[in-house]
Amino acid sequence: MTDQQPGTRVDVTLVAGGKYHDVDFARLELLKLLAEHDELRVRVQPDYEDHEAITAGSILVSYTCDVRPSVEAQEAIRAWVDGGGRWVALHGTNAALTIGGPHGVESPRCQPLWSETLGSQFVAHPPIQPYTVQVSAPDHWLVEGIESFDTDDELYLSEYADRDALEPLLHTTWSGQATGFAEVDWSLDTAGTDQHLVMYLRPLGDGAVLYNTLGHCRGHYDMAPAVAYYPRVERCSWEQPAYYEILRRSIRWARGATS
Repeated sequence: MTDQQPGTRVDVTLVAGGKYHDVDFARLELLKLLAEHDELRVRVQPDYEDHEAITAGSILVSYTCDVRPSVEAQEAIRAWVDGGGRWVALHGTNAALTIGGPHGVESPRCQPLWSETLGSQFVAHPPIQPYTVQVSAPDHWLVEGIESFDTDDELYLSEYADRDALEPLLHTTWSGQATGFAEVDWSLDTAGTDQHLVMYLRPLGDGAVLYNTLGHCRGHYDMAPAVAYYPRVERCSWEQPAYYEILRRSIRWARGATS
């Protein structure tokens, strides 16, 4: 499904939607990157419910947060990946959030098939602050030649369906308190380590998911109605040249490239 020849049209779905992020900014940046490949014909939707359109194409790119697909959509997209689809999943695609609980932001385990397909579920993040992204697999072409870099992104603390089934590409090391989240204590993560995956490959059948947790962005009005006016604009890894290079390689990977 993804091993197209040059000059052949390739149909792509970009799912961009959800809460608490400047989805308009991320959507536009991703469309610019996809437009660098003239054979890619891109359709955009805010959620995963038109799964027939998604599975009719070769590539799925997603930038969502707290967008919870129906069981039908989860099953259709999982079967599509198993059959050879390639999915570039970014940032909050693996997140389901409940804000306003007595113990902080909760991450309900309400979509187990989705989390298993993606390979992870977001649980929490510490307050945004600089941290170092390190290369886990320096010989893999997706990250080969990428130097470790500092970013001030959300550092995703995730629960992994089967960590041994994932191929780490980028990681960071951190332990501490995820202030503001119900699951606050991250002295060690759920795997008993302080190493957290930032980007990984999740092979599934004849296809795969490439998950990248980076890419937080927020404008002044993206926390409404909880916060009417957010005081600062956050661009995080979108200000890092390395992030754009990784995204460009990710699109080539989805296109079927192997180097």
